[in-house]
Amino acid sequence: MLQLESKSAQDEMSKIQKSAVMVIGGAEDKIHGRLILQTFFQRSGAQDAIIAIIPCASREPATIGDRYRTIFQDMGAKDIEIFDIRDRQESDDERWHEFLARCTGVFMTGGDQLRLSGMMAATTVMDKVRMRAQMGEIALAGTSAGAAVMGEFMIAGGGSGESPNRSLVDLADGLDIIPEILVDQHFHNRNRMARLMSAIAAYPEKLGIGIDEDTCAMFESDDVFQVIGKGTVTVVDAAEMTHTTYPDAELTDPLSIHNLRVHILKHGDRYDFGSRRMLSSL
Repeated sequence: MLQLESKSAQDEMSKIQKSAVMVIGGAEDKIHGRLILQTFFQRSGAQDAIIAIIPCASREPATIGDRYRTIFQDMGAKDIEIFDIRDRQESDDERWHEFLARCTGVFMTGGDQLRLSGMMAATTVMDKVRMRAQMGEIALAGTSAGAAVMGEFMIAGGGSGESPNRSLVDLADGLDIIPEILVDQHFHNRNRMARLMSAIAAYPEKLGIGIDEDTCAMFESDDVFQVIGKGTVTVVDAAEMTHTTYPDAELTDPLSIHNLRVHILKHGDRYDFGSRRMLSSL
């Protein structure tokens, strides 16, 4: 859970306005309006932004890192560093920690979420990123694979276009940045509703969040996120679920899941995932 702490009410409001955790469904606009990337840039401090790019999910980290560096340079960022970490031991390098101590934003790129988690989970770099994001000291964004890893658990892979079943989703440990959520990305674009429902049947205490491409769920303060972008964010809520066959079902058996609640949110909508209710749109 995000903990936005400050010394005064004025400082608190300032942090709420500047810090955020941005969970992006992938394929965000990088050419035209760049709404989501511009929002991250602004939340990172605009012309004062000091941005760390973590491209470890990609098999071509230098290439994808350079692409985002060019974008944020064009926007006018003050300083940018690509954390091209290719071995877990490299995360202990003092230069990363020196940069993290003064950075205002961290951006995790797309690729393979298992690769990202395997490279960064329980490292000193990710521990520091998590701590600063949860304290509201930085803006943190993750797109595609970088979004999938945000929860305590993550969807590591699976299929689409079937009825919910255990074989439809592969689950693994995430980076635990927002423990309460379980994220799926490229959501409606790749027909992943049944996959997310299957995952939530396995972890009904989590809130399922399916994010379309060029769309972002932006967590600004305790328990509240708002939607930015061209698509929708689908919320799958099992808080009132009365029954599921998930524990006893065979791998390919269709699942029974009773009394799930589903919300579809568009740009400007806000959702309180603590009380599990919609708030007024912006």
